[in-house]
Amino acid sequence: MRFFKTVSRLSAFIDTLPVGAGVLLAALLGAVVGSFIATLVLRWPAGRSILGRSRCDGCAHALGPRDLVPLLSALAARGRCRHCSAPIDPFHARVEMGAALLGGAALALMPGTAGWLWALFGWLLLPLALLDARHLWLPDRLTLPLAVVGLLLAGPLMETRLLDRWIAAVTGGLALALLAWAWRRRAREGMGGGDPKLVAAIGAWIGWQALPLMLLLASLSGIVWALAAQGKGDTPLSARRVPFGLFACGAAWAAVPLWPLLAR
Repeated sequence: MRFFKTVSRLSAFIDTLPVGAGVLLAALLGAVVGSFIATLVLRWPAGRSILGRSRCDGCAHALGPRDLVPLLSALAARGRCRHCSAPIDPFHARVEMGAALLGGAALALMPGTAGWLWALFGWLLLPLALLDARHLWLPDRLTLPLAVVGLLLAGPLMETRLLDRWIAAVTGGLALALLAWAWRRRAREGMGGGDPKLVAAIGAWIGWQALPLMLLLASLSGIVWALAAQGKGDTPLSARRVPFGLFACGAAWAAVPLWPLLAR
């Protein structure tokens, strides 16, 4: 009970912020969140701790606060370590910029509580999208929090009831799980085990009404990507592994403003 009272007070405070202040604050917070996301995506698949102190990949020198300011530190150092001049992986800056844009765009297009929820949705989806794109991996330790936060907080995002989000989580996850099972019955690996869980978690945010739109956008994006990649390589289309989670994450974030427009 106390949790929901705190959330209600925070929502009321957020709604009093001027639009420009909200956009700026969301962009700045997004850059900070993006710094952590980039570290997670680079370290976790390699078996490295994501909580340890940041160090230069070239000389292993421990980085101080002046080296860790999102976007600005790398820009001031011209993309190189101050101690050994080794190049800094541009992945960090790209993810920081992407997360900042997610936050700023969300508050610019949807001011207030709904915009902050949309930004949070994007920040939670971003590491899943990147891990799937780079490693075809959707870890449960990220999809489960996504689902829980959606069920607890996402109601004001698209004005969906808790029951609507539960229905979407259950039916969306089961539908993709059955599809994956059908593929495996044909002795083919058509879908990874993380995709149904991701769709269930997304459903916990957007509700069953917008879920078909999300799946349509994700499927079309995946088909376009596969056809484009086919023209650049020798791997047959039937054998090409598509990072469906990447497209599901992008489609889920895009469905938030698109569904109300289509449902009018």
